[in-house]
Amino acid sequence: MNPSILKQEGIAHQGSGGVISEHRSFGFRPAFRNTETGCVYAARFADGRLAPVHMIDGLPDEVVVARSVTGKALSLKSSVQSGFTRNGRFYDHDQAAAYLACRLADSCPRAWT
Repeated sequence: MNPSILKQEGIAHQGSGGVISEHRSFGFRPAFRNTETGCVYAARFADGRLAPVHMIDGLPDEVVVARSVTGKALSLKSSVQSGFTRNGRFYDHDQAAAYLACRLADSCPRAWT
């Protein structure tokens, strides 16, 4: 995972409901999950502030595999996936898109409301 891959994911999911700009109003926040450990991390700027979009600079060393000489995160472990959190639950891009579709159709499972 790196900024280029994040950009590609955004392009691939644009218009599907799987990007933050399409479901932020439903309480989604950009996040990352380490699929090896299950740990979920909010997207953050390098200074620790929550980021409104997927940013890798604020992620902990345990998931960063390369940094620039100035400390900027360049790439993450292959086990890290981007997604979103909402009410303490992690959603990948497809799950977030499915949530948005069911909310717009007013047909969400009870667990998602």
